[in-house]
Amino acid sequence: MRRLILALLLLAGPAFAVGSPSEMLPDPAQEQRARAIGRELRCMVCQNESIEESQAGLARDLRLIVRERVAAGDSDQAVVAYVHDRYGDFVLLRPPFRLATAALWGAPFLALGAGLLAILLLRRRGAPSEPVPLSPEERARLAALEKDPTA
Repeated sequence: MRRLILALLLLAGPAFAVGSPSEMLPDPAQEQRARAIGRELRCMVCQNESIEESQAGLARDLRLIVRERVAAGDSDQAVVAYVHDRYGDFVLLRPPFRLATAALWGAPFLALGAGLLAILLLRRRGAPSEPVPLSPEERARLAALEKDPTA
């Protein structure tokens, strides 16, 4: 039973990312919007988590900014633009495709291609090649060794 409770608490960790009720907006609709926006923004400390999932101090600050902007009446796009203008493309979990972000979008494909190329090269290197025929001198030496191995 203890293990089940522990597992449920660990799985619910991201749900408790908004640390205290004082951080939450009083209007449930605005709070829902703020959480949806926060799930689109990257925690720049954790990098693989949204600001809604992260426990980092910077993520908390960004959550508060998002909630302030939502409470002020900004649209979802305006809130994201506000944060994006201050932190750049990196704060977006889905950055726009531009020349500056092409490497970010293309990196998985480049890594996959490099891995496949490495596998092909290693397989080619490991494949047995055709044996080189013996020269007449080598054949004569082999024949002499077969007759007298001490020679």
